[in-house]
Amino acid sequence: MSVLPSSELDLRGRVGRRPRGSAAPSAGASPLPALGRADRWLRRRLIDRLTALDLDGVDLVDGDGVHAFGGEQSLDPARDADRSQAAIAVQDPKFYRSVALGGSLGFGRAYVDGEWTTADLPTLLQRLARATVGRSTADGPASWPARIVGSVRKLGRRNTRSGSRRNIHAHYDLSNEFFALFLDESMTYSCGIFESPETTLAEAQYAKYDRIAQGLQLTAGDHVIEIGCGWGGFAEHAASRYGCRVTGITISEEQFQFARRRIAAAGLADRVEIQLCDYRDVQGQFDKLASIEMIEAVGHEFLPTFFAKCSSLLKRDGLMMLQTITIPDQRYQQYRRGVDFIQEYIFPGGHVPSLGAICQAVAESTDLQLLELADFAGDYARTLLSWRESCHTNARPIAALGFDQRFQRTWDYYLSYCAAGFMERHIGLAQILFAKPKAR
Repeated sequence: MSVLPSSELDLRGRVGRRPRGSAAPSAGASPLPALGRADRWLRRRLIDRLTALDLDGVDLVDGDGVHAFGGEQSLDPARDADRSQAAIAVQDPKFYRSVALGGSLGFGRAYVDGEWTTADLPTLLQRLARATVGRSTADGPASWPARIVGSVRKLGRRNTRSGSRRNIHAHYDLSNEFFALFLDESMTYSCGIFESPETTLAEAQYAKYDRIAQGLQLTAGDHVIEIGCGWGGFAEHAASRYGCRVTGITISEEQFQFARRRIAAAGLADRVEIQLCDYRDVQGQFDKLASIEMIEAVGHEFLPTFFAKCSSLLKRDGLMMLQTITIPDQRYQQYRRGVDFIQEYIFPGGHVPSLGAICQAVAESTDLQLLELADFAGDYARTLLSWRESCHTNARPIAALGFDQRFQRTWDYYLSYCAAGFMERHIGLAQILFAKPKAR
């Protein structure tokens, strides 16, 4: 799983809330600190920028009172209660300086640092996302230095062989025990497909694996290469359900060790091989190729390299299924130039491609042909909210692993921010089936 581009929610990137068990962030819960003269000036500037958006149903609450965006509070208790759940409660006046100087990144950092809270983070972020549809960044001019610094740091996170290892280690090697506390039992860290309102997360992940396998027309005689095998969920599913051979690769040491133990425990070692290997170094010829949300760790400049390698690994009648988060082409160039909260704090080196960028790289670097494309943005929002709920439920066990409240607020923000983007279709989730020339 990967990132939500910064341009959608760009004025304040994302909004935060206290972890479960903390005080509700309402104006009356506890006295909010008074604002100084400079804070009031920055507050007015922020209100002006937010007012320029079609923002509705959000309140800004601080020591000076409440500013209602999209109309004043009404006499309708239900509507006012809904507004209060999506209020930004400023706990520290430094919030205004953080946003003015840091823009979107400053807004995210301010949440992580506890400078503001909200009672319903996903709803608030969804409303912000809805208000910024079709708009470019609303960050103020004072945040330019922070954006320049972020762009320079981004250059140091390029997904070269060594850079990829560092970037993957920073996220996926946090702790297998941590991921197990919020993923389903298959340890699947990608979008599931929910076939009904009653579908569980585990069932959704099984359905996703089955859809990929059926799209690839897997048979017992196939040898499948999976680029970015994670903790081995798809490899186990494909080998056990369809009888095929699978070679899975990862550059995460934690995932590699876990997946090998998993395959051995499932009695599939004769059919599944897990390798600690960069995709650029894979050798061999395969009947089918699967890559599930790994391409977000490739980077724009390496998209042609990635697809050329995938094409070279497939036999002349081979099929490739790619699952990827996507950003609309209309915002892709702006996204490429910037750096967002998720690239800074969650996925160093992360990059969400557009469908246009994918198709261009495929056309220029391969003989692959696009056969099918399906979008599951709504399913990803539901997947993310399920992970978020599990993180809240398991807050104490997560803390016992050494992940403090600041870390947990960072992840709460990340999961909610991405869910909001999918709910408002600022980003999509595509399954794309490609075929070699002789495939039928």
